[in-house]
Amino acid sequence: MYSIILIAIFFCSCQKESVETAELHQDIDHWAFTNFTKIDSINPILKPTTSLQFECPITKEERNWEERNVLNPSAIVKDDQVYLFYRAQDSMGTSRIGLAISDDGLHFTKQETPVFYPDEDAMKPYEWNYRKLNGESLVEDCKSCYFDGVEDPRIIESADGTYIMTYTAYDGKTARLAIASSKDLINWTKHGLVLSQDIYKDLWSKSGAIVVEVVGDKNIAKKIDGKYWMYFGDTNLYIATSDDLIHWDVAINEENQKMISVLYPRSGYFDSRLVEPGPFAIYKEEGILLIYNGSNAANFNDSDLPKFTYAAGQALFDKNHPYQLLDRTPSYFIYPDKDYEKIGEVNEVCFVEGLVKFKGNWFLYYGTADSKIAVAVHDLEE
Repeated sequence: MYSIILIAIFFCSCQKESVETAELHQDIDHWAFTNFTKIDSINPILKPTTSLQFECPITKEERNWEERNVLNPSAIVKDDQVYLFYRAQDSMGTSRIGLAISDDGLHFTKQETPVFYPDEDAMKPYEWNYRKLNGESLVEDCKSCYFDGVEDPRIIESADGTYIMTYTAYDGKTARLAIASSKDLINWTKHGLVLSQDIYKDLWSKSGAIVVEVVGDKNIAKKIDGKYWMYFGDTNLYIATSDDLIHWDVAINEENQKMISVLYPRSGYFDSRLVEPGPFAIYKEEGILLIYNGSNAANFNDSDLPKFTYAAGQALFDKNHPYQLLDRTPSYFIYPDKDYEKIGEVNEVCFVEGLVKFKGNWFLYYGTADSKIAVAVHDLEE
């Protein structure tokens, strides 16, 4: 009850300073989220800190593992708490995944060490910068050259209670979609690349959003026509299917043997440069709702936004044929309009990735300017 009252207080206190996210056209109101409200009184809810240290299992050195940036979080509800898994970068740009826990969905306590990170394991060649793997000497004035690690988690739950995480393995040259599982959200098993066939291993791929059905406060993987489905990619979106949530088959055009695109950039719109999945995709009566991130191109774009702005839109796919696009919002529903969203490691970014139903509200968690994390809330009754 205390948490519910607290949330109500925050809504009242921030009405004057918060602006409801952009209104969508009436004809899509019946399937799309229309009014997430940024909680300006507490945003950003997570910032980088230099106080948390971790011994890297590869270098055996102590690292301030989230001192550079925190960004792009996933969220899941467990034991009436929100578990927020977020990407954190150290000073050299290595990404690890940290965990913060909240009783109210708004105020989070960080765990001291990351729960998922590059290690001396089979995934090291995909998660550790190729320059460091090759033993090259570090160039101090080129720290961006050494970005690597595990990035941008998206976590859902299977019917048997196993947690499944899609994430990006980055070696400083190629981003590859990978998968891991856990029984307790703390100890994780890496299962390798989603696109594991040799023909795809060097293909840039990332951002896997698995189709789920929301049952209470749980996001349970949903089988459609006997298969699990996942949207992935970051320019065009593609689709893959699985029998077990671990091993995936990409949908291929039999005629030309190319991956089948199910969502693509649109000239003249906020998503004219690229599209990339947000959180999990939601199976609902109207269809499969996919919240996605879009980037504005340098030209032939949405002239109301700066070029390269990241904002979020929504798409609806047929619930029986997840590859069939039914509808798409004509504009974004959240975009950078606060200083902490407009200025950072990468300017003009709202990157949505975490979504949970919790204590009578939808909580949407997103990275801001690739440097901090914020929250927006949608009342379930709306």
